[in-house]
Amino acid sequence: MSTDTVRGQGARGAVVVVAGATSASGRATIRMLRASGATAIAVGSNAERLASAFSATASNGTAQSTAEDDGVPQRECDLADLAAVHSLATELRETFGTVDGVIHLVGGWRGGGTFSDQSDEDWDFLAHGVITTLRNTSRAFFEDVATSPRGRFAMVSSTTLAKPSAANANYQAAKAAAEAWTRSMAQGLALRQSARKAGPLPQTSAAVVLAVKSLLDDAMRTANPERKFPGYTHVDVLAARAVALFADDAAKLNGARIDLTL
Repeated sequence: MSTDTVRGQGARGAVVVVAGATSASGRATIRMLRASGATAIAVGSNAERLASAFSATASNGTAQSTAEDDGVPQRECDLADLAAVHSLATELRETFGTVDGVIHLVGGWRGGGTFSDQSDEDWDFLAHGVITTLRNTSRAFFEDVATSPRGRFAMVSSTTLAKPSAANANYQAAKAAAEAWTRSMAQGLALRQSARKAGPLPQTSAAVVLAVKSLLDDAMRTANPERKFPGYTHVDVLAARAVALFADDAAKLNGARIDLTL
């Protein structure tokens, strides 16, 4: 099957790891990947939360099977532990034959106060959740993404990096580091393909940054019916864009920073 044919299928038939799957954005991404015909693998740090999110009756009330051959495959993994992530990658290759993409939705937020209030505890939390998990997943799955005819790696960053604030210095510094790492991965993918010194190949794999101001889900709207949420990106919009990455031209996509602010 040609590369153009595979790309034309979008996410259909792709095996995609969703890291941070129990978040609202993770659940939306799993749902849309499955609707597109992909095999979406839900990865999280807690097996009970995974089972709750992807059980026979999901949180949105939609019936789902949990059988490996028909439902959402679930994997508990500490993504801050590189050895554990390598073990996960090995097991997924053995089970599914290939991994075509990773959507990294692990993170968290800590902020507030003045610049001098930025604590080491908050930095350690953010470095662990935002940077370390990203570094580990990108390294463990780099070969998978690089060798897939539609390899994709995506992370979520913040549009506020354009104007960093004193109150969010820890958070924005962590996101900036994660972005730099992802763009470095993009250059690594290019060196394997279109930027090869000897015998350049068509670019089929891409690492991408998806930027939002903040994420919004239906539960937030229900809890705050009078609030407008200006500039927020609904998790369904993020999920749809993540799925669409598999149909985009990797040569144009690789290293891109896509602003999803509404």
